[in-house]
Amino acid sequence: MSTAPHMMSMLRRAAPRLTKNFFTCQHACRSPHVSKQSRSLFGSSGPRLSSDGLLSNPQVAPTIANFKKPLQSNVNKAKFFPETSDKSVAYWLLGSAASVFGIVVFGGLTRLTESGLSITEWKPVTGSLPPRNAEDWAAEFVKYRSSPEFKLLNPNMTLDEFKSIYYMEWGHRLWGRVVGMSFLIPAVYFIARRKVSAPMAGKIVGIAGLIGCQGFLGWWMVKSGLKDDLFAPGSHPRVSQYRLTAHLGTAFLCYTAMLWNGLSILREHKLLADPQAAVKLFERLKSPELRVFRRSVGALAVLVFCTAMSGGLVAGLDAGLIYNEFPYMGLGLTPPKSELFSDFYSHTPDRSDIWWRNALENPSLVQLDHRILATTTFTSVMGLWAYTRFSPTLRTLLPAACRKGMHGVVGFVGLQVALGITTLLYLVPLPLASAHQAGSLALLSSVIILGGRTWVPNRAARLVSQRVVKPFRTSPRPVTRHMTFTR
Repeated sequence: MSTAPHMMSMLRRAAPRLTKNFFTCQHACRSPHVSKQSRSLFGSSGPRLSSDGLLSNPQVAPTIANFKKPLQSNVNKAKFFPETSDKSVAYWLLGSAASVFGIVVFGGLTRLTESGLSITEWKPVTGSLPPRNAEDWAAEFVKYRSSPEFKLLNPNMTLDEFKSIYYMEWGHRLWGRVVGMSFLIPAVYFIARRKVSAPMAGKIVGIAGLIGCQGFLGWWMVKSGLKDDLFAPGSHPRVSQYRLTAHLGTAFLCYTAMLWNGLSILREHKLLADPQAAVKLFERLKSPELRVFRRSVGALAVLVFCTAMSGGLVAGLDAGLIYNEFPYMGLGLTPPKSELFSDFYSHTPDRSDIWWRNALENPSLVQLDHRILATTTFTSVMGLWAYTRFSPTLRTLLPAACRKGMHGVVGFVGLQVALGITTLLYLVPLPLASAHQAGSLALLSSVIILGGRTWVPNRAARLVSQRVVKPFRTSPRPVTRHMTFTR
C-alpha cells in the first residue's frame, strides 16, 4: 500500500513531459493544415513551417527556395500584361486602319495625277515642311527639271503647275508621317501602361515595323522613276511596277493587320461578357459541316488580295489604257498568243524568261490576268453565297452574323466589278479609277470581317473556357494524422 502513493507522485511529476513528448503528432506538425491553436496546445518538435510554406530546416530550405525563384519570376512576367487588351486599344487600331485606308486612296490619286515624281529627294525629318519662299520653290523646281519625267513628259511645265503636283506628293508623304507617329506613340503608351495582352503587344510591334518598312519602300519606288536606266529609253517615265506593287501590298498588309486585331479585341470582350453563349457559338462554328465554308472564306481572302496586287501591276504599266472594252479584247476574248507571249520582253538568249516576264511586264497579258482574277473572284463569291443560301445544312448551322457578312461581301464584289468595267470603258478617269482602288480595299475588308465572324480564335476560346469552368474547392482535404510515439 505504501508504494501506491509513491507511484502516483512519480506520474504527477512526469505528466508534463509525457503530454509533450508522447502525445504529439510529428506528421501533423509538418503539415501546413495544422492550425496555430493546435501547435500552441501540444507544442511542436522538429522542423517548423515558415510563413511562405518552406521548412525551417537549414539543409532543406535553401534548395526549395532556389527552386521557387524561377517559378515566381515566370509568374510575375506573365502578369506584366493583362489577359485581355483594353477596348481603347481596339478603337485606336481601327482608327489607324481608317487612316491607312485614306492614305492608300490618296496615294492612288497621287499616281493618277502624275505627281509622285515631283519631289526628287527623301528627307524624313526636314522634308515635313514645304518650300516657304520663292527661292525655295525655285530650288525645288530646278531639281525637278533635271528628272526624266520633266524632260520627256512635262518640258513646258510652269512653276505654278509644278506647285500643284508638288503639294500632292508632299501631302502624301506628310500623311505617311502622321500615320507612323500616330501609331508609334500610342503603341509605346499602351504597352508601357499594360493596356494590351502579351500576344497583342507582339503584334503591335510587328505592325510598327511594317509601317517603317513601308516608308522605305515608298522612297525605293519613287527612286525607280528618277533614273533613265530603269525604263526603256524614250518611253513614258514611270516607277517600277514591281516596286509599286510591293508598296501597295505592304499598305494592304498594314491595313489588314490593324483591322483584324482591332476587331479581334472587340469580339473577345463581347464573347467574355457571356461565356455560356460563346461556348455554344464556338461549338456551332467548329461543326464539321462548316469546315468547307471556313476554308472557303480563307481562300477567298487570299484571292481578293492577289487580285488587288494584279491591279497594282496594271497601274504600274498603265495597262488600263489599252483594250478599253469588255468582255472582248480586240477581236476575241483574248489577244493573239504572239502578243501575249512576245519575244520583246525576253532578256535571255534562250528565251527561258518569256513566260514570267510577259506575265509581269507585258501590258496586254497583265490586263488579261487581272480580268481573269477579277472574274474568278466574282464567281467565287457568288458561288459561296449560293452555297450558304441553298444548302440546308448551312442554312441551319450558319449563324446570322455570318450570313449578314456574306451578304456584305456580295454587295462589295458587285460594286467593285461595276467600277472596274466602267473605269476600263471610260479610259481610266480620275474619279472612277480612285473609287475602283478604294473598292478593292473595301472588298478585302468585308471578307476579313466575314472571316472574323466565321473562324474560331484559339486564344478567345481558351479564355472563354476558363470563364465557364467551375472554380475548384478551396477548403483543404482532411489530413490523416498518424500518431507516432517516441521516447
